[in-house]
Amino acid sequence: MRQFTNRTYDEIEVGASDTVVRTLTATDVEALALAAGDVEAFHLDLTPGAVAETATAPGVAAVALVAGVLNRRLPGPGSAIVGTQFHYAGKVRAGDTLTVVVTASAKHAAGQRIDFQCRCTNGDGDVLVDGIATVAAPSTRIAYTNIATPEVLLRRNDGLARLLQRCEGLPPVTCAVVHPCDYESLMGAIESAKRDLIVPVLVGPKAKIRAAAELAGIDVTPWRIVDTPHSHAAADRAVAMARAGEVEALMKGSLHTDELMEAVVPSATGLRTERRISHVFVMDVPAYPRTLMITDAAINIAPDLTCKADICRNAIDLAHVLGNPLPKVAILSAAETVNPKIESTLHAAALCKMADRGQITGGILDGPLAFDNAVSPEAARTKGIVSAVAGVADILLVPDLESGNMMAKQLTYLAGADSAGIVVGTRVPIVLTSRADNVRSRLASTAVLKLVAHDRRSKLLPKD
Repeated sequence: MRQFTNRTYDEIEVGASDTVVRTLTATDVEALALAAGDVEAFHLDLTPGAVAETATAPGVAAVALVAGVLNRRLPGPGSAIVGTQFHYAGKVRAGDTLTVVVTASAKHAAGQRIDFQCRCTNGDGDVLVDGIATVAAPSTRIAYTNIATPEVLLRRNDGLARLLQRCEGLPPVTCAVVHPCDYESLMGAIESAKRDLIVPVLVGPKAKIRAAAELAGIDVTPWRIVDTPHSHAAADRAVAMARAGEVEALMKGSLHTDELMEAVVPSATGLRTERRISHVFVMDVPAYPRTLMITDAAINIAPDLTCKADICRNAIDLAHVLGNPLPKVAILSAAETVNPKIESTLHAAALCKMADRGQITGGILDGPLAFDNAVSPEAARTKGIVSAVAGVADILLVPDLESGNMMAKQLTYLAGADSAGIVVGTRVPIVLTSRADNVRSRLASTAVLKLVAHDRRSKLLPKD
């Protein structure tokens, strides 16, 4: 990712300017209309082929873009908008290209205030917003990644936000961050610490950690650093700390997943339990009305029946921790009938029978189910499938790692899903972060980690 720095009060001269151009989509307009409270049918028509527009959203659209320029570009992070004097006019339509220009027009030493002349126009040159925004400018340089604003996606279920809300009031969890020697892993840990999700313990080569922190402009002095010579040693040390009870969780830094898991897996020195270790993606899919869990898409390549039974148990236990007392588990295959030539259909049938006999408890299982039948009530009805799970699945148990990994990434990159990921079936929860994870996903993964750690802590407390 490319890194940027903000501009301080002293660095900004009168006349400094920045520009942002954005083309609005129909979902942008719908979101802006909802924010403005203007959802009357004669103002907002989002039916196929119609021109989506709203009479009151232009102010919301322009202010959002102006705020984005000021907060992310000029001056950038560390700024605070303390006053506005804007005039509004015109309409906004899907497909309009809006241009926002902000220009420093006056500086005030008291409070390090800067007045910015702000102007928003559409593609026809019509002025939608014009006026002054007064900003308290930052006094120190801040390095950051200027992540492009994604297309607005209206969500039927904001599951990840609810996870973060459930963490409020719970004390942070001590977490070993393993080999955090780059910007992404350091920033993920520090941002999680700022939100009281974790108390990070940075485990890795001290010189590399400090060099990465200095390069990224991140202050790591408040946090303990456990010095190790290299990434393999960092993984071993972090696992030993978890076994000894020094930390309650692990978070992967800038080392390969295989390196960390090699330290986790050994029975004698690692973090295994009687369960098979597995991974769960907790996904917030905009078009799906409930949180969706996908397992296993990261650890077990081609699980057999015994392994899938543990994968299922692990996922059900996680669903309980996240507030779902009776999750519906869809065991996926390419078909919804048992076919001896397709092993995953045989596994599905066997897992359902194990649930009937009490070998798997805490959830409602059904399978084999094809993906469409698992998540679409209409598809299930069309195929005549009568099931408590079909169309309303909470957990998707995939046939193998390849199919699960592709499914999770397709939902992320083609359907706009956010995801959290966690390793379960271990003595402590483990987050396997990816360099491609956005801030929301990193924080959500850490929130899941915190909830699991607190659940385990509560089970270890002596009973009255």
